[in-house]
Amino acid sequence: ALGMQGGEARMRYHLVLQFPASSIVDFNILIELEDSLHKILEPEHQVDGHDFGSGQMNIFVITEHPRAAFTLAKDTLGSADLQNFKAAYREAGGDDYEIIWPAGSSEPFEVL
Repeated sequence: ALGMQGGEARMRYHLVLQFPASSIVDFNILIELEDSLHKILEPEHQVDGHDFGSGQMNIFVITEHPRAAFTLAKDTLGSADLQNFKAAYREAGGDDYEIIWPAGSSEPFEVL
């Protein structure tokens, strides 16, 4: 019988960490931050790359536990002095993001 592969049952959510961005300095910070997150989050959560443009930069994390991943990442983000970041997640294949940072935010969350 064909069963579900072990990896397919996990990692159901896409967590996005989003920051305002406008310069090459921001891009360099993004790359350093992504490297730090690899060390902190993996192997439990999978850092799945980044994008940069349209005034924002995003780091993507695939995870079964988006709030736990965010809690781990938040300490690193705070030490990088990134105060204006946002974080949200959605189910893999879903459209609607649930914002988890800033807490209580009702602003729309978009990946441009």
